[in-house]
Amino acid sequence: MIKIIVGTNRKNSVSKIIAELYQSILSEKGATSEILELENLPIDFIETALYENNGKNEDYNLFHEKLEEGDKFVFIVPEYNGSFPGILKTFIDGMTYPNTFRNKKSALVGISSGMGGGGIALSHLTDIFHYLGMHVLALKPKLAKIEQNMSDNLLTNRLYMDLLQSQADMLLEF
Repeated sequence: MIKIIVGTNRKNSVSKIIAELYQSILSEKGATSEILELENLPIDFIETALYENNGKNEDYNLFHEKLEEGDKFVFIVPEYNGSFPGILKTFIDGMTYPNTFRNKKSALVGISSGMGGGGIALSHLTDIFHYLGMHVLALKPKLAKIEQNMSDNLLTNRLYMDLLQSQADMLLEF
């Protein structure tokens, strides 16, 4: 099963809308997937699940176990302050090193309100995943000016839709 991670804990995020769209694309291609939302992480996981407390927060452990079940991942990555959200980095820091992501495969989708489409964020995250031994798909759609390319929670930019379709095909073959 492919795990789709919403890379922010912001409520009602555009990232979640894109994750749901990606899930429907995968479903149309016959693939099963599950969306994991960082907004559902335990509020205190930074203090109760990291470092010397690794393995001690049952709610975090359940979330972590769902992630470990996957062999392929899609990360929907919003751009925050020129990189990706700190909650995503903290979540990754709580994973079992190096086994959670080693030899697994991922696809990254960047989104931003600005012109870059999250390109720098995707570069930062790719470096981290490579360090952890994860294989990252080369095609990384960068959905710039995302709000201007959506209407009624639907992606209206045909190129963006084509890029997501192409990436999903590549992920399934990866």
